[in-house]
Amino acid sequence: MTFNDRSTPLTLLKTRRSGKPRDLAAPGPSPEQLREMATIAARTPDHGKLAPWRFVIVPEALRPALAEKLVAIQRAGKPDATERDAEATVQFVTQAPALVVVLSAPHEEHKIPLWEQQLSAGAACMNLLHAAHAMGFAGGWLTGWAAYSDAVRDLFGAAPQRIAGFVFIGTPSRPLEERPRGELSEIVHEWTLDAGPAG
Repeated sequence: MTFNDRSTPLTLLKTRRSGKPRDLAAPGPSPEQLREMATIAARTPDHGKLAPWRFVIVPEALRPALAEKLVAIQRAGKPDATERDAEATVQFVTQAPALVVVLSAPHEEHKIPLWEQQLSAGAACMNLLHAAHAMGFAGGWLTGWAAYSDAVRDLFGAAPQRIAGFVFIGTPSRPLEERPRGELSEIVHEWTLDAGPAG
């Protein structure tokens, strides 16, 4: 199977496959391409036209400095963190050629429910992956401990924003592999009058 087949829009959607960030190598997208990806990602369902998400592009030259900050935050929050923990954090931040941090940026006092705004942020992450794949790269969307740290969030934004994900982008250094997908009989149901909870 050919993954991320760009021959038609439909084949791209049918063959879309994330790349493991640790396996993404150069070449990566240029700064201009990253901005184009963000422009595409912003074309996402957005009830109320609130744009409840933000894209923070981390320049390649600043990735080591970001890694140092995350290691410091990790050690402050986990005094028993080991050198191996620090190495894993550095590897996380510096893997793949490009990194975009996506923030959920809800308008908490707005009439649009918070849940809908959060869903829109998730859709923006997915659109960012679609844009990366459509432009000939591969992307991977990760979270991890850093996504749930307020101190890490404060490096990119401020409350009530939250990190929706770290999206890494580059070129696969090894063949992409398929992952298990849900059987249609398990994930697609037709509603009937006496239908109970889907499950």
